[in-house]
Amino acid sequence: MKKISGSVTAPRGFLAQGVCADLKKSDKKDIALIYSEVPCTAAGTFTTNVVRASCVDITRQHLANGRAQAIVVNSGNANACTGEQGWNDTLQMAQITAQSLDLDPHDVVVASTGVIGVNMCMEKIEKGIRQAAANLSPEDGHKAAQAIMTTDLVSKEIAVEIELQGKTVRIGAIAKGSGMIHPNMATMLAFFTTDACLDNICLEKAFKQAVNQSFNMISVDRDTSTNDMAVILANGLAGNPVINDVNSDDYKLFQEALQTVAVTLAKMIARDGEGATCMIEVQVKGASTQENARQIARSITGSNLTKAAVFGKDANWGRILAAAGYSGVEFDPQRVDIYLGEEKMAENGMGLAFDEERARRELEKDPVVITVDLKSGSQSAVAWGCDLSYDYVKINASYRS
Repeated sequence: MKKISGSVTAPRGFLAQGVCADLKKSDKKDIALIYSEVPCTAAGTFTTNVVRASCVDITRQHLANGRAQAIVVNSGNANACTGEQGWNDTLQMAQITAQSLDLDPHDVVVASTGVIGVNMCMEKIEKGIRQAAANLSPEDGHKAAQAIMTTDLVSKEIAVEIELQGKTVRIGAIAKGSGMIHPNMATMLAFFTTDACLDNICLEKAFKQAVNQSFNMISVDRDTSTNDMAVILANGLAGNPVINDVNSDDYKLFQEALQTVAVTLAKMIARDGEGATCMIEVQVKGASTQENARQIARSITGSNLTKAAVFGKDANWGRILAAAGYSGVEFDPQRVDIYLGEEKMAENGMGLAFDEERARRELEKDPVVITVDLKSGSQSAVAWGCDLSYDYVKINASYRS
């Protein structure tokens, strides 16, 4: 596998565009469109929040048949908690996109992100969609990545290629997310494209596994959004023999590449957390089950006290152990070792006379690596988060303005 330039338009047959429809108060791109020249197999994962934007439920319905051909996204307005009007506006977004591209509206994925509880200006939305559709290009994946951003400081995009039985297969993706990130399927959106040929069963399984090991292992602020969505389109234009066996070597190679792409984007989101100065990587090992390791790792990355200690360069390992303890996992705290980078802070659940200066140097790294060894089994997991700074409060104290 090798990394290549581009993102969602790197795979054959995909076009994209991002435009400014004046949905935001600042003059920034806010409508993104991704389109495949041929129909695609498709799969998606969605927020588990019971308070959901209409785009989540409508897109889930549209993907029920395992196919799609276009993705339309607006940023600046979540169109969540907007009642029947919001539902109708989402349907209209799909209809406008379908009309502009000569598609069935059910083959359009719709996503929104931004402020909750505000109705959209459909006149601006329609103008933006039609403008994007008229200017689709294989060169403009980056503009689409810019158009889905809200409080993100940087766009998040990646493309890779692999060889499957002599055919070059590409995977491209973009994502957005900076705050309201605690995925459980992260505000978080991610859109993947590939020219690989897979059946729906293999695509869905590979995608769910990739999401589970990436976006579902990050946390910025323990808030699960109303609009979280990750979607993949596969158009088959690479010409590889169809992947229809989850035990095949081709499936394993594809899944590994897809997971690498997803993990890379997830780490970008964690590092770009609102107000963050560094990323935190939590490695839990020696667990009795992988699910236990995942649960503890996520609990630590979600701990506000741990995140604040990292920001303050305070080697307060007790907060790490406490966060593991309230994770809901049963373990013996008197067997736990804790490390900050290479510096061992605690052994068998008790503090050591560690070197404060070496510990501080570990806390000045990016990422800050925390290792928790439960010494209770052979399973492990990794989760990612970020520190909690003063700027996080400043950003979210005035998000609507």
